[in-house]
Amino acid sequence: MNDNFDIQDYMTRGVERVVRDAVKATLKNPRESAFMLKFGSASKKASAKRKMLEGQGEHIPPFLIASITSSCNLHCAGCYSRCNNATVDSAPADQLTGEDWHKIFSEAEDLGISFILLAGGEPMLRRDVIAQAAKRKNILFSIFTNGTYLDDEYMTLLDKCRNLLPVLSIEGNKLTTDTRRGEGIYDKLTDNMNKLCEKGIVFGASVTVTAKNIYEVTSDEFLDTLSKRGCKAVIYVEYVHVNDKTVTLAPTDKEREYMSDMLSRLREERPDIVFISFPGDEKSSGGCVAAGRGFFHINSHGGAEPCPFSPYSDINVADTSLREAVNSTLFNALRSGDILLDDHEGGCVLYEKRSLVEALVADSVK
Repeated sequence: MNDNFDIQDYMTRGVERVVRDAVKATLKNPRESAFMLKFGSASKKASAKRKMLEGQGEHIPPFLIASITSSCNLHCAGCYSRCNNATVDSAPADQLTGEDWHKIFSEAEDLGISFILLAGGEPMLRRDVIAQAAKRKNILFSIFTNGTYLDDEYMTLLDKCRNLLPVLSIEGNKLTTDTRRGEGIYDKLTDNMNKLCEKGIVFGASVTVTAKNIYEVTSDEFLDTLSKRGCKAVIYVEYVHVNDKTVTLAPTDKEREYMSDMLSRLREERPDIVFISFPGDEKSSGGCVAAGRGFFHINSHGGAEPCPFSPYSDINVADTSLREAVNSTLFNALRSGDILLDDHEGGCVLYEKRSLVEALVADSVK
């Protein structure tokens, strides 16, 4: 690792690149371009705020992942969230309220957090929370949705509030998508993509990259299909196996290297689409950027976790502030130790080193 590596500078430049690429990608959509330009200005102010706090010895990441519900209507094969019992068919009554999330979003804006990824479960089940997000115009909320609840009411809201960016989950072609997500899901997704395109609403696609679909989802055929429907962002999420039965789905080192090279080529050859990879190339970021280095996760019950793939927490935002959560004992231990920087076989070091994370949690609550 480079001892002079500056995580704050790296993530700030990453945010600015995403905004810059998004402006380029929306040049043919005046309303969306106007919003992205305004957001770009707000994002720079947020970056300056984070840099000021960094100078005072307080690190604030630019990204937050918020799982606003634990409920989902689908049973996708190999879903890490269901395997961790973080996602269920019917959400329990003690998940955070809309007002709780309003407080979190408000504090996030005050701290200079520019991007919040809304996840679940299925986030569009929480209309009350998404309505709160719509009010925060200086934060770009990407809504990672399975697309099955994207009705007329949501279409109207998305058209009015351009800080809400729907990101529809798709696995590749019809057969690949329906095999993992359920029969008829691909047709539902593409139908909603067409409706978004007709209304001039910018949307993205989230693709879970596995050893089985990696070449399909980076192919010209697949990306041309998305582009023609108006997709302006593709987020590749590397599959993390959750048990021994699904280990063969996880991309190998060779496939991860292919993905890294392919991303560089796609960003150059397809400027109309923003390409983002998660967890991405950890070598260029000085190691894993979870646990508040670049982002952190709030689960549906308020627990502050390093990452959705590392569901461990020693603090709850329902009982404290977002600021205190970023500086939790667990997060500080992970950021100051070597776990995030360790070599590992798969795409997620925290999942592979979960026994060490569990030990840190145990120590923090003694």
